[in-house]
Amino acid sequence: MKKTSTFLILFMAFTLNAQTNPVITSWLQNASGITGRHYVAGNSTPISDAVQANVQTVQYNATNVYVSATGIPAYITGPFQGNPTIATAQNKIFKFSLNPIQNTGTLSTTTGGNIGVFKNGVALFDYRDGVAWSSSTNALCGGPGNPPCAGGPGTTQAWNRDAIPAEMNGFDCAKAHPANGNYHHHQNPSAFILDLNILSTICTTYPSDGLYVIDPTVHSPLLGFAYDSFPIYGAYAYANTDGTGGITRMKSSYQLRVMTTRTNGPAVSTTYPLGYFREDYEFVSHPNDPTYLDVHNGRICKTPEYPNGIYCYFATINDNYNSAYPYVVGPTFYGTVCSSSPGADCNVATTIPTDTTIYTQLSNELFENKEFKVVIAPNPAQDFIAIQTQMAEKDYKIELIDELGKLVKTSKILQGSTLSIIETDTLHSGVYFVKIYDGSNSKTYDVIVK
Repeated sequence: MKKTSTFLILFMAFTLNAQTNPVITSWLQNASGITGRHYVAGNSTPISDAVQANVQTVQYNATNVYVSATGIPAYITGPFQGNPTIATAQNKIFKFSLNPIQNTGTLSTTTGGNIGVFKNGVALFDYRDGVAWSSSTNALCGGPGNPPCAGGPGTTQAWNRDAIPAEMNGFDCAKAHPANGNYHHHQNPSAFILDLNILSTICTTYPSDGLYVIDPTVHSPLLGFAYDSFPIYGAYAYANTDGTGGITRMKSSYQLRVMTTRTNGPAVSTTYPLGYFREDYEFVSHPNDPTYLDVHNGRICKTPEYPNGIYCYFATINDNYNSAYPYVVGPTFYGTVCSSSPGADCNVATTIPTDTTIYTQLSNELFENKEFKVVIAPNPAQDFIAIQTQMAEKDYKIELIDELGKLVKTSKILQGSTLSIIETDTLHSGVYFVKIYDGSNSKTYDVIVK
């Protein structure tokens, strides 16, 4: 009897701890059956896919969590300029440790392909796009349309191209694109249209909303996990590592070198500007300023999900919200990562162990949260209004109601999304009310249409 009681106590303690571990509880599970959607170039009406979006199941045991996901987000993907490929289902089982540890030996460099997973099951890549500069031919090598680099695929070159400036035109509104169908972000997963300095006009014709909304007044949400199982956050956090000092932007400690020539590489020019290659950057330590991050693009600190502190990566941006190198994780991991055979990915499991427990995500309580924020812009509006909320964990219904109480427009913010756009160019001028509700709770906001 005593042995049984001891076992039950230990089991209950494990279950309680596991249920509060963010690597288990933070995934955006698909509770409504929503499927992915994509644009085709020339058609601004999204096409629905027969693929479930976001994360399908989360299961865990005493050591790991297993996340089954298609790799397709709920926000609209595509089109990708000059690339007819669309995002396709990856159907992976990602494995993360419940107890990540620091790597105290030789650091593991990030590699091409998956180096982490966002909370909606979408892949994270590092800075590179597989293209480099060949000193033997004085031209680009690797990638589509270029000859192979000397030494074969994956060979480290002196000058490795940065995907963010080089492939800007190939990203969709959510700042992502596919590689052989594997849809992924290299950078901060917030839509171009939400940046203060908009670098791409793709959202004008093909709007989407990305994974989250940058809000400089609150601690950024937990966005996902790197392959060493440490968490990834947006760019804003507590100024001090102990959770004090107010909210401020976390800053990359990498800066552009001062140079006009590159040894065995192309001269700095409008074709190959500084920042076009990863090696254009150098690390500069800021030991007395905790808002500057370390060589991995992170720091040990307290967060809302980790009040006792943990190592965290941050999706770095500049003061215009534009992505800042090394963007999310890299160029090396802070923690230990598993070792894969060539062409394999040991963070992807082939099966889920039989000793796992299924985690059922709790219902959305945002409407009861006083910090639940809605941004409606522009207000006053002419052609349209954009309703922006926090990440929806289930569908939100939206109604636009006139002063007489008549319902004139309806829309939705779908699970895993943050944005809905309602066209107002056919409406009469006046005061309208935007009602947002989840089926049982609602909030209403005023908007003026001119």
